[in-house]
Amino acid sequence: MSFTSVSPALPGAPTSKMANPTRTPSQDEVTYFYIGLGLAIGSTIFIGSSFIIKKKALIHINRAGGVRAGAGGFGYLKDWMWWAGLITMGVGEACNFAAYAFAPAALVTPLGALSVLVSAVLASHFLNEKLNLLGKLGCFLCILGSTVIVIHAPHEEEVESLDMLVEKLQEPSFLVYEVLIIILAFVLACYIGPKYGHRYVVVYVLLCASVGSVTVLGCKGLGLALKEAILGQGNLHLASWLTFTLLVIVVICIMVQMNYLNRALDLFNTGIVTPVYYVLFTTFVVLASALLFREWENMSAVDFLGSACGFLIVIVSIILLNTFKDMDVSVLEVKGMMKPKRELLSSGRSFHTVHLKEDDPISRQGISKKSSYGSDFSNTI
Repeated sequence: MSFTSVSPALPGAPTSKMANPTRTPSQDEVTYFYIGLGLAIGSTIFIGSSFIIKKKALIHINRAGGVRAGAGGFGYLKDWMWWAGLITMGVGEACNFAAYAFAPAALVTPLGALSVLVSAVLASHFLNEKLNLLGKLGCFLCILGSTVIVIHAPHEEEVESLDMLVEKLQEPSFLVYEVLIIILAFVLACYIGPKYGHRYVVVYVLLCASVGSVTVLGCKGLGLALKEAILGQGNLHLASWLTFTLLVIVVICIMVQMNYLNRALDLFNTGIVTPVYYVLFTTFVVLASALLFREWENMSAVDFLGSACGFLIVIVSIILLNTFKDMDVSVLEVKGMMKPKRELLSSGRSFHTVHLKEDDPISRQGISKKSSYGSDFSNTI
């Protein structure tokens, strides 16, 4: 039984976003949504694999006695494995770039968490990093959170042409954001990075994440230009100069990202770099997307809270996947922890008794003393 009543709109009455905040997306928008979703998932597989390939290349260079990337070395440019990782990441970024042309950034960016899942699974096989019970739980939560994000993500977009994009780029709020990003990147690269970059993982990762948000916006603009070129729509003169400008910006930002991400991977464990990078990168992209593309304006309160909850679930999954992955936690140990205290004490005493040697009176005497101490302790519980 429903208590919600819907008042019919009067014929000829004006409509607004406040009166109809959740319009139904068209069939084309739904199709584009699922195309972008498939490309986004495919990109996470390639990007997650590239982290492992590049990490193995950096380990190989360090063992060969080359200058570490964290110390400013560029020896990885001569290693074929690093180039294989770069090509793999390039394929993933190409899929990611295409995904931004079809789906909102609020959907594509959070799904990058699946690359963390891929990275964790591959690291357990190729980098000898164990995936314990908490890691497996993190994998499940990562899939669950990503599913929640997909369900509640916006299916339609506010910026659908280059003309609208140019108008949005000139808004004061976005211009202030871009100026702050430039200042932050300059301060981190020139002042904070040389002093504290080798001690704190957040320094280089923050630089990559902030610059990465500009990369995503550039890819989104290039995707719009590509879509208009394929469909034969829009102003060709505007598309030409705007496409060239965005392409230059994207290339510069990617070069900065690659340089400082290599330093972070060389100085710190992959399990630390990956979750910190994901959280900061996604936060910056969602903020920039909210300022430029206004993708959240047509979402209902339920979808907004659902997306936020999905993002929080993904953050928890990444923490479980990486922060606690070195702990030796298994299903048997969890079952043992659920036993009553008296059963744990008795099992401990029986273990010592079974391993007692019959012909060793000294050991027998020591065990009997320990058992008496244990019985005294159990009587106090």
